[in-house]
Amino acid sequence: MRGISMNEKIQLGWRYLVLALGSLLMIYPILWLAGSSVKSNDAMTSMRLFPETWRWANFADGWQAIPGFTFGHFFFNSFFIAGVSVIGTVLSSAIVAFGFARIVFPLRSFWFAILMLTLMLPTQVTLVPQYILFQSFDWIGTSLPIIVPHFLAVSPFFVFLLIQFIRGIPRDLDESAKIDGCSMVGIAFRIVLPLCVPALVTTALFCFIWTWDDFLAQMLYLTDTAKYTVPLALRLFLDNSSAVTWGAMYAMALLSIVPCFLLFAFAQRYFVEGIATTGIK
Repeated sequence: MRGISMNEKIQLGWRYLVLALGSLLMIYPILWLAGSSVKSNDAMTSMRLFPETWRWANFADGWQAIPGFTFGHFFFNSFFIAGVSVIGTVLSSAIVAFGFARIVFPLRSFWFAILMLTLMLPTQVTLVPQYILFQSFDWIGTSLPIIVPHFLAVSPFFVFLLIQFIRGIPRDLDESAKIDGCSMVGIAFRIVLPLCVPALVTTALFCFIWTWDDFLAQMLYLTDTAKYTVPLALRLFLDNSSAVTWGAMYAMALLSIVPCFLLFAFAQRYFVEGIATTGIK
C-alpha cells in the first residue's frame, strides 16, 4: 500500500479543518445555552460565552419556578405523551407499511399515491379541521388529540420509510414461511418486522424527538397547567407581569434537550443504518 503524499496530507488537513469549524459553528448554540444557564440576569448582557462566576442555583430555581409544580411534573407529561405516541406510531406505521409493501389489493397504487400526496400537505392546512373534529369529540384540554392520531398512521413519512425498508427484504423469506404454514400475520410479525429493527428504531427516534419538541399542537389542545409539557412550561417563564428569570429558563431549556441527546446517542447506530438502507437520502 502506497504512502500518502504531501499534497494528499494537505488536502486531508484542510478537510478536517473545515469540518472542525463547521462542527464548532453547529455546536455553538448549545454552548451558548449552557453558558447562559449558569449566568445571573445581570450577566446576560455580557459577550462572554461563560460567566466569571457560575450560578448553579439557576437549576434549582428553574426546577421550582412554576407555582404549584416542579419541572419533574412537566417532564413526566412529556415522557408520557412522547412514549405513547412512539408506541402508536411504530405499530400503526409498521402495519400500514407491510400492507403496501407485501399485500396486493385493489387500487394499491392509487392509495400509495394518496399517501405521497399527504406527505406534501402542509400541517397548517389541516389545523382548523382537526381542531373542529377534536372539539366535537370533547377532547380539547386533554392529551388525546396529540396521542390518538399516532395510532392511525397519520405520519406518511414513517410509513414511506418503512415501506422502502420492507421492499429491500427478499420475498423468498415470505414464500418459505408460507410453505411452513405461516399466515400473513405470522409473516409480518415473525419474519418481516423483526428484520426491520433499524427502520423501526429510526421511526421511534424521529417520532420521540418531534413529539417532544412539538409546541403548536400542545399549545392548541392542552389548556390545563397540570397537563402542560416541557415546551409549554418553558413558555411560562415569559411572564409579562414580572421580571423574566433568564438563567432559570435557560437551565430548564438545557435540561429539556438532554433526553433527545441521550436517545440519539444510544440509538445512533440503528438510526444511521435505518436511514442508509431505506433509500431516504
